[in-house]
Amino acid sequence: MSPSRVRALSIAGTDPTGGAGIQADLKSFAAHGAYGMAVVTALVAQNTRGVRAVHVPEPEFLRAQLEAVSDDVTVDSVKIGMLATPQVAHEVTAWLDRQRAAGRSPVVVLDPVMVATSGDRLLDPEAEIAVRELVGRADLVTPNLPELAVLVDEPRAQSWAQALDQATRLSRGSGTTVLLKGGHLGGPTSPDALVGPDGAVVEVAAQRVASTSTHGTGCSLSAAVAALRPARDGWPEAVREAKQWLTGAIAAGARLEVGAGHGPVDHLHHAPGLGARPFTAQVAGLVADAVERSQDLPFVRALADGSLPVGRFEEYVRQDALYLTGYARVLARASELAPDGEAQAFFARGAAACLDVERRLHEQRLARSARDGSRQGAGASPVTTAYVDHLLAVAATGSYADVVAAVLPCYWVYADLGARLRARVGDLTAHPYGDWVGTYGDEEFATLTAQARAHADAAGRSLDAAGRARMREVLAVSCEHEVAFFAQVRPTPGPGRATSDELVTAGVPA
Repeated sequence: MSPSRVRALSIAGTDPTGGAGIQADLKSFAAHGAYGMAVVTALVAQNTRGVRAVHVPEPEFLRAQLEAVSDDVTVDSVKIGMLATPQVAHEVTAWLDRQRAAGRSPVVVLDPVMVATSGDRLLDPEAEIAVRELVGRADLVTPNLPELAVLVDEPRAQSWAQALDQATRLSRGSGTTVLLKGGHLGGPTSPDALVGPDGAVVEVAAQRVASTSTHGTGCSLSAAVAALRPARDGWPEAVREAKQWLTGAIAAGARLEVGAGHGPVDHLHHAPGLGARPFTAQVAGLVADAVERSQDLPFVRALADGSLPVGRFEEYVRQDALYLTGYARVLARASELAPDGEAQAFFARGAAACLDVERRLHEQRLARSARDGSRQGAGASPVTTAYVDHLLAVAATGSYADVVAAVLPCYWVYADLGARLRARVGDLTAHPYGDWVGTYGDEEFATLTAQARAHADAAGRSLDAAGRARMREVLAVSCEHEVAFFAQVRPTPGPGRATSDELVTAGVPA
């Protein structure tokens, strides 16, 4: 039975901030579906701003680590990174020779970590010679231009043609395929090329990403290729896939906000919802703020203590009934866009409830007002119109996730506010507005709100950071509209209906 995943081993140094070395290798392995293992060649005290100290364990301990892995696990691919001393390089070379003598032939990718970003040589001459010898044991070596220059013992190439010439001579002399990385040349693209021992050249270009999140890119690319190669038809396929992934990882790196120097890439940018807090956890503060501000409004305070004049409450109910007509259309749109049957049914039921159960309560109130001789409302207020226009605009142009975020505050704010009012009111039957408080403060509406929040979380899981930011922005505007909706009616004294002059026009973001 063949294994379900490639079993990939990193032999490299460490990076306690996680952007390079074995930490980056393990993330790269996981990002491409491989099972990652690691053997430490050096303990490095570094962060995004530089290296502070390096401790190299005794070669005997390195040998013990390597043998512990290979005595127990079949290794499909090996990525070799930092080899701090000639003794370390010789130990790794000897282990590879023993593996092949025993009939084991893992894919070997060598990332020759030999030159710092500053241009300083990281290895002494003896260690450089040992790494050159190791090149012949690898299936692929991945030097950048300064590292290629060290491997061929020449000045750094100043043109792409010179770099290809150096890579061709290195490949022919070692019998190893070279992945030449030309990022140091500058320009709008980042040219790479696979150069084979037979002289064949396959260029693999990608757009250059303007970013300071470049810490560990060499480690991450070579590890990704090592993870992919056993499951791909050849080096070009593995390299193209790895480069496309790395380009996105560099572009997304800044959003990690790790370190003050050259930050790491986002190895899991292609799985945007992985590890992210649920959307509702990210926006809970916005909703709580809307509830706090709403409960302190004069209208809501008067509603809670029963002192609100009937006419003022009926004016609020009239606007709510007009709002619900538009809200039902947006819930129907959410149902139409929903990705699964459960979400479709939930939002379809919500749309029906707006036009049936809840609106019936409003109509009963307004019908009683009409029998008492009160004038009917002239239409939607500016506040109501603005809220409905916001929802309809999101429904017309936004994604399913955007629409769910837009409608969520009408569940969430009402449920939290209703629960607070119900606790304050006590006996609903003796309260003049007990029917309204009971509708939004009961367990059934709380359950519906929990379901709406779950659908919002599910919608947010498949989005990247930018998509979740759009959801948050849409929800924030809806929260402002919710507060303005409660604020638009002044609880002025008197039994009659509020006039249009008594409605507060509250401005909220469009």
